[in-house]
Amino acid sequence: MVSTMPAYVTAKQFFASLLFVFVSVQTVQAQSFHIDEATTSPAGNGYLLNAKISYPLNPRVKEALYNGVPITFVQEVQLIKRYPLLGDWWQWRSNIWSSELRYVLRYHDLSQQYLLHSLTPPKAHRNFSTIESALNSMGEIRDLSLPPQHTLQTDDLILRLRTEIDLNALPSPMRPGAFISSKWDLASDWYEVAWPSD
Repeated sequence: MVSTMPAYVTAKQFFASLLFVFVSVQTVQAQSFHIDEATTSPAGNGYLLNAKISYPLNPRVKEALYNGVPITFVQEVQLIKRYPLLGDWWQWRSNIWSSELRYVLRYHDLSQQYLLHSLTPPKAHRNFSTIESALNSMGEIRDLSLPPQHTLQTDDLILRLRTEIDLNALPSPMRPGAFISSKWDLASDWYEVAWPSD
């Protein structure tokens, strides 16, 4: 005699599995870098970009930092030009400008300070007493000037922003493991920034 599982048990298992997947996705998102907000404002004949980025570091990355490994962060900004070929159905997109803001975060064991070096001119470095204050400072993009020659017409122009750890900047022995480990895969999604409304 073949026994059958009651329908309510099957439905219960299905919804439990669905909840597990949802919680897992939310956990991954919570542990990844993300753009909280980003805005543009007119300035002269161009625009300025301001953004707030969150950098939740997992224990693996923190451990490497505490053991003296410098961590390089990259904030990438792009202007993408859209060329409608068949209205909204088919568009050609071209990257007409891109820029990177690069930072190196180190932990100095003797002083118990976090050292944040900006590698983008004008180069600068600052010391912080907590990792949270260092990450908050790095996550603030303030009045980044966009190239006026590319922003005269914004109707078909996409401004987008993302951030990630530069795994190629890690010490050579660490790179192979970092490239295949989900614990180092903290890159944010691309965030499209709206232009000011007229």
